[in-house]
Amino acid sequence: MFGGMQGPEGLDAAKAIAAALAIGLGAIGPGLGIGLAVRGAMEALGRNPEAEGAIRTTMIIGAALAEAVAIYAFVIAIVLYFA
Repeated sequence: MFGGMQGPEGLDAAKAIAAALAIGLGAIGPGLGIGLAVRGAMEALGRNPEAEGAIRTTMIIGAALAEAVAIYAFVIAIVLYFA
């Protein structure tokens, strides 16, 4: 799979691929989730501008929770790379 790489070179290549997949796939969900949340908030603000404070607060909390998943994926990628 790694072009005949064996020993430390093959292990380093596998670690790099694992870390890249972990952060790459781990960031897709939060990115989509935050984008959909902002879209929903903008639509809600367009319909009901008086509720701006509650909509903003809820959107920020949701974005923070989604971003936490991306941070977990980043930590896993770092652990995979340096383990």
